[in-house]
Amino acid sequence: MLELRPIRNEADYRAVLDEIARLFDAQQNTPECDRLEVLTTLVEVYEQQHYPIIPPDPIEAILYYLESRGLSWQDLESIIGNRGEVTLVLHRQQPLTLDMIRRLHSCLGIPAEVLIQPYSLHKNSA
Repeated sequence: MLELRPIRNEADYRAVLDEIARLFDAQQNTPECDRLEVLTTLVEVYEQQHYPIIPPDPIEAILYYLESRGLSWQDLESIIGNRGEVTLVLHRQQPLTLDMIRRLHSCLGIPAEVLIQPYSLHKNSA
């Protein structure tokens, strides 16, 4: 049985994952289930520190949400503004405004923490 202690390196991490796999079918309200819960918490903390999930950039997130829901750029006009504004935003020539972020969040369900991230804009070649 693996000693309960913090996960400090990849070898510890792999050993804990093996122990979790062994305990995966533990019955509720048993010492094995309690151990499984503690080990899972240790893994979550280690993964947050060593394998953080980087959220997508705001424009990529908007494009993903459109594609995954079968929507078009035109569907954004009621959320972002006129066709020109939608084009400028999606071509990274105009930043999202706070009002746009609020509407994208409430209408499409895109997490606000994704939409408020900084992202690069392209210079307008006029």
